[in-house]
Amino acid sequence: MNLSFQQVEKQFGDLKVVDHFDKNIAPGELVALVGPSGCGKSTLLHMAAGLEKPSAGQVLADGQLIRRPDPSRMLMFQENALYPWLTLAQNVSMALELQKVGRGKAREQALVWLDKVRLKGFEDYFPHQVSGGMRQRCALARAFITHPEVLLLDEPFGALDALTRMTLQDALRTLIRETRPTVLLVTHDVDEALFLADRILVFSARPSRLLKEFQLSDEDKTHDLSHYADVRREILHLLGIVDEPHQPSLSIPEELAA
Repeated sequence: MNLSFQQVEKQFGDLKVVDHFDKNIAPGELVALVGPSGCGKSTLLHMAAGLEKPSAGQVLADGQLIRRPDPSRMLMFQENALYPWLTLAQNVSMALELQKVGRGKAREQALVWLDKVRLKGFEDYFPHQVSGGMRQRCALARAFITHPEVLLLDEPFGALDALTRMTLQDALRTLIRETRPTVLLVTHDVDEALFLADRILVFSARPSRLLKEFQLSDEDKTHDLSHYADVRREILHLLGIVDEPHQPSLSIPEELAA
């Protein structure tokens, strides 16, 4: 599914957070949005999800104006938002049951997707009985089970430790390669953006404007991102994290994270 932001502006009262954002996201493309806190990255996701309306301009999905949420566009937050009174399998199968899939068929598919995210054997555990990383794996399975055409990720791994985050990034990358949705990713982790994205958009502070766009190569990526060192340094320089482009750093500090 193609996503198109056409001269989009967003204002909350007297506060303008998005100013003339104009960009197209191609079907199957993964675009990462990086920028300071409050610059409107999550707001752009919410507009694509149909949860917010632009103050000016329009957001289109395959040429159709986005007016409301739709199952074809799935939004995943930093918090896993699992129902604590349901098992992992029940949390995942509910996404299909809400689309009128029978309970037996929904559970069958839920077990398949839990296996894909390496949660086989934990299907009947409750969320409080497993780790944060496992809960987020379950949230990934729930997001993908409906085969959304657009996946909107709002810092999905921001609350996890570094090792768990890298493991989940690998799982996400595998699922995306398998299902090929169009993906918008908001992240404060520059390395995460470099590892996952086809394209990175770097924003200024609000009212946000696009500072620069980085097109990344299609080569198979690993967590050794040394070949992207120059791009990483330039992104951090644009964000004001380092004074000179040659100074190294890894990610946006938490105080700047959206």
